[in-house]
Amino acid sequence: MALHVPKAPGFAQMLKDGAMHLSGLEEAVYRNINACKQFSDTVKTAYGPNGMNKIVINHIDKIFITNDAATIVKELDIEHPAAKIIVFASEMQEQEVGDGTNFVIIFAGALLEQAEHLLKMGLTPVEVCEGFQLALEKTLELLPTLTCHEIKDIKNNAEQLVITQAVKSSIMSKQYGQEQFVTDLVLKACTSILPEKTTFNVDNVRVCKILGSNLYNSTVVNGMVFKRTNEGDITKQTDAKIAVYTCPIDITTTETKGTVLIKSAEELQNFSRGEEMVLEEQIKAIADAGVTVIVAGGKFGDMALHYLNKYKIMGVRLMSKFDLRRLCKSVSATALPRLTPPNKEELGYADCVYVDELGDTSLVVFRLDGKDSRMSTIVVRGATDNYMDDIERAIDDGVNTFKGISRDGKLLPGAGAIEMELAYQVGLYADTLPGLEQYGAKRFAVALEGFVKILADNTGVKSNETLAELYSQHSKGNKNAGFNIEPKGSSLIDVTKAGIVDSYLSKFWGLQYATQAACTILKVDQIIMAKRAGGPKAPGGRAPDNDDDA
Repeated sequence: MALHVPKAPGFAQMLKDGAMHLSGLEEAVYRNINACKQFSDTVKTAYGPNGMNKIVINHIDKIFITNDAATIVKELDIEHPAAKIIVFASEMQEQEVGDGTNFVIIFAGALLEQAEHLLKMGLTPVEVCEGFQLALEKTLELLPTLTCHEIKDIKNNAEQLVITQAVKSSIMSKQYGQEQFVTDLVLKACTSILPEKTTFNVDNVRVCKILGSNLYNSTVVNGMVFKRTNEGDITKQTDAKIAVYTCPIDITTTETKGTVLIKSAEELQNFSRGEEMVLEEQIKAIADAGVTVIVAGGKFGDMALHYLNKYKIMGVRLMSKFDLRRLCKSVSATALPRLTPPNKEELGYADCVYVDELGDTSLVVFRLDGKDSRMSTIVVRGATDNYMDDIERAIDDGVNTFKGISRDGKLLPGAGAIEMELAYQVGLYADTLPGLEQYGAKRFAVALEGFVKILADNTGVKSNETLAELYSQHSKGNKNAGFNIEPKGSSLIDVTKAGIVDSYLSKFWGLQYATQAACTILKVDQIIMAKRAGGPKAPGGRAPDNDDDA
């Protein structure tokens, strides 16, 4: 008879064997805080223009070399439940603003670190959270009063310098040294497709990465560029009229199976000739509609290619249905499901469609020179795939910053100036609070100071001295004093004169998401983990193909 071992009394008694139950300050709260601190410490060294890169190897052994927190978080499968809450907050920041994910992770980690001191002093998590919330409300109230620029009209040429500064500051944190060139590329791509009435869409700026040469040979093309070659012999069409098909360009097969009884060689010839004549009639009808370029999502048959060459039509095959949709949007065409001649409304137009070659990569370029271009493509050159991926992430941040400015043109002083000013003002506000919340509000201000410390540490400067100098400047009313990352001259800088500005939306949402995440984690006093389901692991999805990503 098996020996029955009784379970320990209490909550564990109700759970299956293998379940885990942690409760109280020591087991749950401090453990959560510790995990989040370690997580934020990981991305601290990647903050700012002098931030270090991380090598991340994901679950399918793909290597990423980057200092972009959004990519690091996305590719690491973080399991700890508390750290996951910070990950969710940073993902929300990425979706809302497209930049500032590192800010959210570091600030949430700093708030939890400060909360730990208060909990050890004897405050309850609720009192700490109340202090944080009051400080956050004060911060959001102060933010609009600290703006250094406001862009009213993004199309106004007089404000192009300020827009350049905003985009440049965003790109500088990813590509320090190349920021001016990348900024010029981003602004050229964004301004060429600015819509007259509707809002700016990030998806309308595409990036095409081509191995070889160097970054300074990158260009912007109004229209779309695909890493493919053409079908058939025609390699260039000017003033092209484009028909887009989702079906293969070939002899159509019947929907139902049938048997054809052929009794003589003449019948066989007539049968095959009939198929060819049908296909020729279809392509001739398309050519008569004025079409000079056919783009298809399916394969081009040999017989179809023969007729395309005969009627001087250029053929292009795109494997991805997303690329087909984008091309339709770019050239104002309608994708047709069957091989029928298009009418005028369904035809697309491009100034030039041609085959080009960069390095050893064949390209098909759909160029639109007029103002009606709806898409622009940045052709990025570089020596390695990892380097070009990092440039793409910098471009993505720049485009998102441009979108943020088009939604809300307010800009704040950068280089740690806004964080220091908020820390100084919130510190003064905390002294006016009567209850225990003042401790939480004071620690909120200390957490904000941490950003200047991180910038100084990553640059290799003594952070405490820099912090003291900045504090004295801000207490004298110099709101725009920030940290100078350049090795020459003083460690302080007037950020508005230097042109270092931050997006208002990035800080506005970043502060909220980080504080909400920190308060959510602090209010957890029990972790109950059920026993993991047994059996084999679910099969992992295949590696995403470049052609299939949306």
